[in-house]
Order: sequence, then structure tokens, then C-alpha cells
Amino acid sequence: MALHVPKSGFSSMLKDGAKHMSGLNEATFRNISACNELTTVIRSSYGPTGMNKMVVNHLGKVFVSSDAQTIVRELEVQHPAAKMLVMASDMMEQECGDGTNFVLILAGMLLGGAEDLLRMGLSVPEVAEGYEMAAAKVQEILPGLVCSKLESLTDVEQVAKAIKTSVASMQYGYEGFLSKLIGEACVSVLSEKRGFSVDNIRVCKIPGSGVLQSKVIRGMVFKREVEGDVTRVENARIVCFNCAFDFMQTETKGTVLIKTAKELLSFSQGEEDLLEAQIKALVDLGVNVVVSQGKPGDMAMHFANKHGLMVARVMSKFDLRRLCSSINATALPTMTVPTKEELGSCDLVHVTEIGDTSLTVFQQNRQENAIATVVVRGSTSNLMDDMERAIDDGVNTFKTLTRDPRFVPGAGATEVELALQLASYSRTIPGVQQYAIKKFADVLETFPRTLADNAGVKANAAISKLYAAHQEGNKNAGIDIESETAAHVDAFEAGILDLLTNRSWAVKLATNAAATVLRVDQIIMAKKAGGPKPPKQGPMDADD
Repeated sequence: MALHVPKSGFSSMLKDGAKHMSGLNEATFRNISACNELTTVIRSSYGPTGMNKMVVNHLGKVFVSSDAQTIVRELEVQHPAAKMLVMASDMMEQECGDGTNFVLILAGMLLGGAEDLLRMGLSVPEVAEGYEMAAAKVQEILPGLVCSKLESLTDVEQVAKAIKTSVASMQYGYEGFLSKLIGEACVSVLSEKRGFSVDNIRVCKIPGSGVLQSKVIRGMVFKREVEGDVTRVENARIVCFNCAFDFMQTETKGTVLIKTAKELLSFSQGEEDLLEAQIKALVDLGVNVVVSQGKPGDMAMHFANKHGLMVARVMSKFDLRRLCSSINATALPTMTVPTKEELGSCDLVHVTEIGDTSLTVFQQNRQENAIATVVVRGSTSNLMDDMERAIDDGVNTFKTLTRDPRFVPGAGATEVELALQLASYSRTIPGVQQYAIKKFADVLETFPRTLADNAGVKANAAISKLYAAHQEGNKNAGIDIESETAAHVDAFEAGILDLLTNRSWAVKLATNAAATVLRVDQIIMAKKAGGPKPPKQGPMDADD
């Protein structure tokens, strides 16, 4: 007969099946190892020449992209420490819309450096404090590295140059063309009253042709035809309905007793007359376009065609709200005659065809437009999805420019200069934190090294030349990824610029994430809910 031996220590408090790990070896180093694995996956996708990742998600959808945010979102990371890095990248996406790869790599490499320091004998609080001191010093140094500033937010050429670097990191080779498209779209919706909203730039993906056939349309584009016979209206007066363009149904059920055929005809005729009177009232008000969320009825379409009304259907309530915002209309919940204030206006509503896809376009030609649509062309859906992500990065860069239009040099120039200044700063610190600050400086060297590796340039030779240029006072010297030999380029003259705000937030978020992971000294995992897992299917089960 087996004796029940009671558990002792911390595990005696927990249910059977719970896990408890503590100490440097069991908790801290395991967390660092998991974060390093994530960083290794992402690192080869950094920069314009970064490699793509093919991710197949749980639904079987294939993603081919070098965008770090897309990769980590579809990977569905489960490790709690690695999740903290993913959360930091999510915050970077929300704050700046770009730079997620930078955050993940910096946080992962800081943790890798912390492991070396911990094995040397430093304590976790000393390493974390040293990293925080280094991050604070970086915030002091960054404003001194500013090399240029955007002078005008309404100049398409200047805006295109400003967002070119952000787009190049996703679509290298098309950055010049795409940045002009994004610049044109962003400038067209920028308003002194409303400011700028990322949501006002829409993307419509139409397969076929090539990337260079993409274009900007001022207004909204829907991938469907209109419902009636009218396909073009200039100087449109538009009414929008949240409901169907049809007879109004009564709220309560009613019974009508009809005795003769004449009564049946007169009943139908009364209903038709009422509907025609409603549509005639819209026409008399000056309405020539009707937009409805629900399906238009056959009788309503008959009278709409008779009176020359264009009828368009927008199935998404969110798109209907955006359209109302674009044309200054109010969406009506029932089919009633609107007031003049509830009507919207548009310069041109027409049906056109791009490739073999029919589109309904609500086009505004005025200087300040509420919404602009970038029509993306491409050979495959994966290519167009990646272009959409590049456009999203460019639009978010413009949003950040409206807050702070200052730039620091890109191509790894800022990171090398920060590394040099941090290394000299570490020598002025008397405590053991100087080792953590020096390690922070060494980690910053990872970025130009990764750019060189991903471009196929000899990294050691390129980094040594880069350090030599910075020692001579050339703060804008960065990695030349187009050179066959290890060479540096003036990032400012080459137009390779990074937003000061992006770099500042990235360093803050990455350092906070790394320090949070380092300060975890115990991992306590409760027993998972639910019963035993079902047995795996064998080959015979699949056949059955």
C-alpha cells in the first residue's frame, strides 16, 4: 500500500500540475533564451534588403512579408517573456506605426547582453539600472543628432522625401514611386481644422497589371457596380440611408381583407403611389444619388431609374460612415425625406473599370478632401498585401511628422554615433553600472551590422570604416547597402532619414521591455483548465 507523502515548500500551495521555476538558471536565463529566439527570427528581416518570412497562420492563410509586426502577430507567440517583447512592439505600432522591428531586435539583444553581464557576476538590479541610465542618456543625445527638418507639410515633393526611407524598408526599389503616391494622398486630406487622421487614407487592391500602375483617387472607391441604370452623375447631391432603399415595413403585423380583384389592384397601386411620392420628394429636393446599406427593392429601383436617380449600395456600416464623413452627409436610419443639412455633396460619382474590376468612385476635386484612396495594382495578393503594409507605414510616418518634423540620419549612422557617445559616457560612471551602459553601446552596433549582413556586405570591414568616419566627426556616415565593397555613405545627402520620434520611442519601449523581463525571478504556471486532451488521430482514423 503506497503512502501519500505531502508536498513541501512553495509547490504545496499549488494544485497538482502547476509549475514553479525560480532563480537565474531556471527563470531568468530561460526567459532570455526565448526572447533571443524571437529576435533571431526577426533580425534577418531588418532593413530594405531584409529577407521575407512565409508564415502560415492557424486558418491556413499564407503571409509573405518582412514586416515584423505582421510576422509576430501571425506567429501567435506563447512564451510569456517573449510576449512582453511583442507587447512592446504593439505599443510602438500604436504610437508611431513603424519601427516595430527595431524594438524587437534592440530588446532581444539587450537581454542577450544582460546574460553575459549576469554570468560575469553583476546582479539583475545593477544591469537593469545600467540599461535605464543608458536609455536616459540616449534621450539626451538624440536631439543633438538631428540633421534635417520638414519645412512644409503641404509640399508633396518634401513629404515624399521624408517618408521614402520608411517605405524603402518594406518595398525596396519602389520607394520613390510609392512615397510620391502616399505623399499626394496625405497632403490632399490634411486639414487645418480636422488635422490628419490615418483612417482617412484608404487602400483598394485590384489584381493585375504592375505596381507602377497604382494611383491615387481623391475620394472613396468601392469594388462594386451601382444598382440602377444611371452610372455617372456630376455635382452629385447625395442622401445616405442605413436601411434598405425599399418599402418601409410596419413594426406590427397587420391583416388586410381583400374581397375583389379591383381592391387588390387598388391596394398595390396605393403602395406604389406612396413609394413613387417618396422618391419624387427626394428628386424635388435636388437629390440625384442615393446610397443605402441594405438591398434596394425592385419597385424602388424602377422609380429610381424613371426619375434618373443613381442608386449605390455600401454593405459595410463603417464604410458608410467614412463616406458620410467624406461628403458631409448624415446617414438616416429610415427611408424618409432628408433636410438640406443632411444631404451630402460630391463633384463626381461614376462607375469605372480597372482591369476587369468594376468600381464605383465618389470623387472630390477640391483642394482639401476628407478621404483619399490609393488604388494598388499587383500581380499577386501577397505582393499587394505587402504594398498595403508599406503604405500604412508611410501614412503613419506622415502622422508622426505632423507632431514632430525632425529627422536623424538613417542607414545605421545614428546607432553608431550613439554607441560612441554611450561608450565614452560609461567611462565616467564609477559604479558597476558602467558595464551595462557599455553593453548597451555594443548592442546598438547590432543595427548597422545587421544592415550590412542582410545586404551581403562584409560586416566587420563596414563597421570599422563606419567607426573611423564617425571618429573623424562625420555623424551622418551610414552603411552603403548598394556598394559591392564595404563602404559608407552620407545618410543626409542620400536622403536616408529616420524620424527622431520613432528612435526615441523605440529606445524607451525596448529598454522598458528588457528591464521588465530581467526583473522576473520566478515563473509560476497554474494548471491549465479543462480535461485531458483528445487523442491524436492516426492514419486509419483519417481514412474512416
